[in-house]
Amino acid sequence: MIDFIATLSPINQALLATLFTWGMTAIGAALVFTTKTLNQKLMDGMLGFAGGVMIAASFWSLLSPAISMAESSSMPSWFPATVGFLLGGGFLWVADKIIPHVHPTSQLKDAEGIKPENKRRSTLLVFAITLHNIPEGLAVGVAFGAVAAGFPSASLAAAVALAIGIGIQNLPEGTAVAMPLRRDGMSRRKSFLYGQFSGLVEPIAAVIGVLAVTVMTPLLPYALSFAAGAMIFVVIEEVIPGSQENGNKDLASICLMLGFTLMMILDVAFG
Repeated sequence: MIDFIATLSPINQALLATLFTWGMTAIGAALVFTTKTLNQKLMDGMLGFAGGVMIAASFWSLLSPAISMAESSSMPSWFPATVGFLLGGGFLWVADKIIPHVHPTSQLKDAEGIKPENKRRSTLLVFAITLHNIPEGLAVGVAFGAVAAGFPSASLAAAVALAIGIGIQNLPEGTAVAMPLRRDGMSRRKSFLYGQFSGLVEPIAAVIGVLAVTVMTPLLPYALSFAAGAMIFVVIEEVIPGSQENGNKDLASICLMLGFTLMMILDVAFG
């Protein structure tokens, strides 16, 4: 598989990878065709697992390579990682305040952003997951862009491993959008369409990430760290609280550690 991917252009590599992650979102959303509700413990465990994957990917696949790339520059190696990380978290924080959305585990009255009362719950749910999928698509695009730029700390196998990890954690995200809509009375077909639609932004963000780092190579350490900061913000602000608010804290914590371990193995073994 790696040999085939190596024959593609960086943009096509990122597109193929994020079509996979989008497909995993669709698989998660497709659970609405089998049931109207999902066991809460299972859902909390899946969210915890997804959080662990995202935390591990943020360090092993993004921050660590960013620090390694910056070591050859004249500035301290920690500087690009620090700036990019804080900007990524800040970007998601600002977007959270502006874009109307509601988290899957929240009530409509808890919607955030500007004038969320003017939007339907289905639209607010899709906005929430779409907003949080931007850094994931960006991370994949930047990872493939780093390979194309020829950085020694970047490898095609590591970029593929990152895409696999993000794909795995996308599965519960699709479920998290589709299931609440199905419970609210929406048809299975519409619930599925809304659920999978939230992953559509990832291929778009991936292409932007590839183009940004291949055109402006010096920005690569900042771009990797930016994606890491945005992903960590999502984990802290939504994924971890959402996995623990129903009383399944131990289960969610154990699954988070398992998700972290799996992503760490994927990155170290293949990277």
